[in-house]
Amino acid sequence: MENTEKKRAEIVAIGEVLIDFTSEKTDAAGYPTLKAHPGGAPANFLAAAQAAGRQTAFIGKVGDDAFGRLLLGTLREKNIDVSGVTVTENAFTTLAFVTLDQHGDREFSFARKPGADSLLNTKEVPRELIKNADILHYGSLLMTTKTGAKSTFLARKVAAANGVIVSYDPNYRAPLWDSETHAVEMMREGFEGVNLVKISTEEAELIFGIGGRAAAKAIAELIPSVRLVAVTLGGDGAVLRSGENEVFIPAPKVNVLDTTGAGDICGGSIAAGLLGLNGFDRKAFVSGRKPLTAEELDKIGRYAVTAASLSTEKHGGIESVPSPEEVRSRL
Repeated sequence: MENTEKKRAEIVAIGEVLIDFTSEKTDAAGYPTLKAHPGGAPANFLAAAQAAGRQTAFIGKVGDDAFGRLLLGTLREKNIDVSGVTVTENAFTTLAFVTLDQHGDREFSFARKPGADSLLNTKEVPRELIKNADILHYGSLLMTTKTGAKSTFLARKVAAANGVIVSYDPNYRAPLWDSETHAVEMMREGFEGVNLVKISTEEAELIFGIGGRAAAKAIAELIPSVRLVAVTLGGDGAVLRSGENEVFIPAPKVNVLDTTGAGDICGGSIAAGLLGLNGFDRKAFVSGRKPLTAEELDKIGRYAVTAASLSTEKHGGIESVPSPEEVRSRL
């Protein structure tokens, strides 16, 4: 691991950073021409938060290979602290192959048996990095292995013990689980003690049996520790809820090319916006003493939904994060 001097990381994410091979065109026989893009849900999340002005750090594992080195280079280029990244010779960096339909929606195939990201163990989780943060974020892909799940839950335990906001975005990728039942069981376990939730309507339906606008209220009632929940509704926008306050944010019209990473970018922008609120008090937020107002939810949500929408006009996850200037020009 690196020991370079960095500014304190306000937002730390643990999980996967990988290569998304995205289809650019398809030949007559149906075989795609693929282009490599840096991605992985937690890394996309951090790229959005960093672009929005927060200091971020990534905890994960890559292979000692060309793609692992490229990914580390990209994270550094985006000013994301990589002191929590381990490099291993025991597995290759995970590769995801993303094919798109005519609407830009995705189908995933993975080269990950195992992938380096899934081998992150508890000894490699930097406690101090988490203790000093304002937000710890994780997804569910690391939970697909016992080793990864233990590392995720250790990070969550460290965060909760130190008053750090715990953020969660369950991402269901069927090929990575042995069954849908097991996936739902583990994704539900991921909600324990969570304060900030970003979830798609599809995953809300899968995990809780309720999607759409009603899902925000349902999740807030089902998970006592939740202080802010955002349910993304694809091209329709998102619903944000804190306490009894709820807002719906419609998405701007965009020319959709690739939806990869849009939800992650929405989540990272929400996390950045939360910390950027005037007079934001982390302790009051975690305790539930001070729910966000409708005005605060609207401010956070409009930026995040716009950023996510604009990202769909480009290929990839990390590379598609729009600048604050681009976002504000559409608000």
